[in-house]
Amino acid sequence: MTTRLRAAALGRRSVAGNLAAQGAAMCVVFLASLLVARLAGAEVLGEYALLRVLPWLTGVLVSCGLPLASTYFLAGETREDPRLRPTLALLAAAGAVGGALLWLAVVPLLDRFFTTVPRWQLALMAGAVVTQLLTVWGKACCQGAADMRGAGLVIVAEELLFLPAYGIALWTGLHGSSAVIAGLLGGGVAAMTVSLGRLASTGFARGWGRVSRPLAAEVLGYGARGQLGNFLMLVNLRLDFLIVGALSGPAVLGVYAVASKFAELMRLPAVALHYVLCPRFARATAQAAGAEMRRFLPRAAALTAALVPPLAGASVLALPVLYGRAFDSAVVPACILLAGLAVEGAAAVSTAFLFGVRRPGLISWGMGAGVVVTVVLDVVLIPRYGAAGAAVASSTAYLATTGVLVAIARAVAAPGTRPLRNRHVFGIRSLRFRTADRPRRPHRRRARGTGGTGGSAPLAAGPAGGGDHTP
Repeated sequence: MTTRLRAAALGRRSVAGNLAAQGAAMCVVFLASLLVARLAGAEVLGEYALLRVLPWLTGVLVSCGLPLASTYFLAGETREDPRLRPTLALLAAAGAVGGALLWLAVVPLLDRFFTTVPRWQLALMAGAVVTQLLTVWGKACCQGAADMRGAGLVIVAEELLFLPAYGIALWTGLHGSSAVIAGLLGGGVAAMTVSLGRLASTGFARGWGRVSRPLAAEVLGYGARGQLGNFLMLVNLRLDFLIVGALSGPAVLGVYAVASKFAELMRLPAVALHYVLCPRFARATAQAAGAEMRRFLPRAAALTAALVPPLAGASVLALPVLYGRAFDSAVVPACILLAGLAVEGAAAVSTAFLFGVRRPGLISWGMGAGVVVTVVLDVVLIPRYGAAGAAVASSTAYLATTGVLVAIARAVAAPGTRPLRNRHVFGIRSLRFRTADRPRRPHRRRARGTGGTGGSAPLAAGPAGGGDHTP
């Protein structure tokens, strides 16, 4: 697929479809949480929240960020390399096996977080490490191949298929955490089948070459670097779950999980902004992207801030009605979290800009600042204030993260700053940028080629056909 056709395939319809899929998946998670809370109580709900996150996190870490790397390599200049897809498949299989083995090794350490779950049932969740990693990897491959319909299908399926599996578990006589684990395993197998089946139906396995060890090393290296910022973001979002569970127990965690899931409705417009602005900034010159970033920052912050009052009012009415009076205490944490997410739009614009000008490593600084704030305030506030203390800590961390990201983005957008070269994804030819005060001199950098006896040739004028990164 050419650059222009790929850009057309990732237009407004794809953005709208992705937003619809994310919204549908969030509604399904909300419904699943409601069912578990009603049928099993707050303690099992807290364990369900952890069991949805920990196996996935284990698989992604062991695979060195393979889903993220798969998207970029399948969308980039190596997408036609016959060695790429078998190499990615082998890495996915190795990551799944390695993640499952790591999960089995740390099962004794998980007893503190799952007081009602027998150890043998926790060991069974090693299967969820496999299914969740392969599901997410398949979704990432669909995204990299511009199959946004397939990616949207997997986004919905990985959440929706838990419901029938959980219903079957209840029908067979299981209850409590046993039914939840059975639902996660059964739904995970079904979602993995959908994800890998979509890849097979779109020709992922056609024309395979040999597995390449150098290419595998390049994929893992890029994935590890790119995953750092995403991992810190996830830690910033979910570390409070682990700390609440350890310091206050599953019951308080269940209340906090309800509040957190409701507050995350605020993230939907921010995710849409990030999704649209990433390619927009990448196609622009550094100066134009910086000007647009500065123009969008206040507008995006105002957009998400305007959503706080209606969502706060909805939490007061909806949470007790939907979850029951046992979850009345979730209203205050939800409102506190909404306040911290009020400027999430500015964070979305800042991270999109840093990705667009090839400075993703700088995002780790902002996310790292949030992690530090989360850990310190969680340890101080949760023992005394429970779920409300965790909400204050998380909201403060969100605001600190946004502040650091905005400051970094503004510094990068300052005149004279040169965007960095990402040698793992983009070819050298596509990175000929100029700054206002330091024009690039082509004779100082030469690319390998067939130009003369020395085996090198002057740097080409730019990507053929005017690719995304042409100034």
